[in-house]
Amino acid sequence: MSTILKVEQLQLSIAGKRICTGLDWKIEPQQIWGVLGVNGIGKSTLLQALCGLQPIEHGEISLQQQPLQQLKRRDIARAVALLFQHQDDIFPATVLEQVMMGRHPHTTLLKGEQPEDFKIAEQVIVAMGLSGMELRTVDTLSGGERRRVALATILAQQPRLYLLDEPEAHLDPKHQKVIFNKVVEQARTQQAALVMALHDINLAIHHCTHLLMLLKGGEAVQGEVKEMVSQQQIEQLYGTEMVRIEQNGQIAYLAL
Repeated sequence: MSTILKVEQLQLSIAGKRICTGLDWKIEPQQIWGVLGVNGIGKSTLLQALCGLQPIEHGEISLQQQPLQQLKRRDIARAVALLFQHQDDIFPATVLEQVMMGRHPHTTLLKGEQPEDFKIAEQVIVAMGLSGMELRTVDTLSGGERRRVALATILAQQPRLYLLDEPEAHLDPKHQKVIFNKVVEQARTQQAALVMALHDINLAIHHCTHLLMLLKGGEAVQGEVKEMVSQQQIEQLYGTEMVRIEQNGQIAYLAL
C-alpha cells in the first residue's frame, strides 16, 4: 500500500509564529495519528496546510504521490476530508442535506446524486446515532448533535485521509467513545488514515497508533504511541507536571 500523504522539509508559520521547521512526515494507510501540543501551538493551521487551505513557507506536501499544490480542489476533496474545529451552519439545511454534502466531490452536474450516495449518507447517519433526525434542520440541534452531523458528513465523503480538528469537542464521554470507535473502524475498513488534532492526551493514547508532538520554536517529535508517552516527554509537551497512572495495561496522565 502506497503512502497517502508525504511531508518533506515543511516550514509553516502563522502571524509570525513558527509552527514547524524542516518537518518530514509520512502518513500511511490505517495509521491513526494524534497531533498534540499546547493551545495556540498551531495544530489547526497544520491540518489546514495538509489539504491546501493554508499556504506553506517552504517544503513539499505530496498527496498520493502528487504535489498537493498541483491538484485541483475537487481532486483533493475526493482524497481528503477536513473536520474544522469550529463549524458554522450558514444555510438552514436538514441533517440529511448536510450529510449529503459529503458526497458532492463524487458527483457531477450531469450525473447528480445517485441512490448509492443516499445509501452511504444513511449508513453514516445511523453510525453517528442520528437516526430519526434526518429531516430536522441542523440549527435546531444541540452542540453535540451538530458535531456528530459534521462527523457524519466527512464519513460520507469516504476519503483516503481524514483530518479531524478536535473531533471530541461538545461530545460527552459516551459519545466520544462511540464516535472515535466508529471513525477509526471506517478509516481502517477503507484503508484510509486518520490525523486528529487533540487536546486530551488520554484520548490520543487510547485511540492513536502514532503521535506528532508540536513543541515551542517549531520543533516537532513523532513516533509510535508506545515510544512517545514517557512522563518526561508528556511533561515537556505541556510544560507542567503530570501524574502517570497505569492500570490493566492502560496508561493515563493527569495534570497536577
